[in-house]
Amino acid sequence: MNNMSKVTIMEHPLIKHKIGIIRRKETGSKDFRQMISEIAMLMCYEATRDLKLQDVDIETPICKTTVKELEGKKLAVVPILRAGLGMVDGMLTMIPAAKVGHIGLYRNEETLEPVEYYCKLPKDCSEREIFVVDPMLATGGSSVAAIQMLKERGCKNIKFMCIIAAPEGVERMQKEHPDVDIYVGALDEKLNENGYIIPGLGDAGDRIFGTK
Repeated sequence: MNNMSKVTIMEHPLIKHKIGIIRRKETGSKDFRQMISEIAMLMCYEATRDLKLQDVDIETPICKTTVKELEGKKLAVVPILRAGLGMVDGMLTMIPAAKVGHIGLYRNEETLEPVEYYCKLPKDCSEREIFVVDPMLATGGSSVAAIQMLKERGCKNIKFMCIIAAPEGVERMQKEHPDVDIYVGALDEKLNENGYIIPGLGDAGDRIFGTK
């Protein structure tokens, strides 16, 4: 087994402040959506710190000089449907050239295991650095399955990003995918008997899309 994946928990005051707002039950869909997008943007800023740079010769209006640009590595953002969609715009604000894939999973009510119903990825996804995004990491079932689907399609360089995580989900992700680094907005206390994160923020998909 590889070394255990790295877990980065965000400490930025703006991220903490915005997570505090989306936890409130009185925060409506419009503000909730906006905050999810902003948190994703700020987390993306933190999670891309290790992207490689290269020197490029350019001309300013004054003279020739050498500047830094991102090295040829291409990026992709892959939301887990449907709640993951809420994080895409924020990610693209920071990395507008990234391609977007989509993975859809539902939970089989008898086995409680995730079942794939949709997967559409960029053709060259195996050559890209991939950020899998989902606001919530609860049991870890969907995230583990989504990353497995990506690996089966040849993807090797994968990171996972969520806004709220339960310790149980983080542990399962580390066990099943020790090569995938995890970026977490806030690490919560535990899961309740229904699989909801405590204190959490309820159902992220329902709150993003206004479905109850």
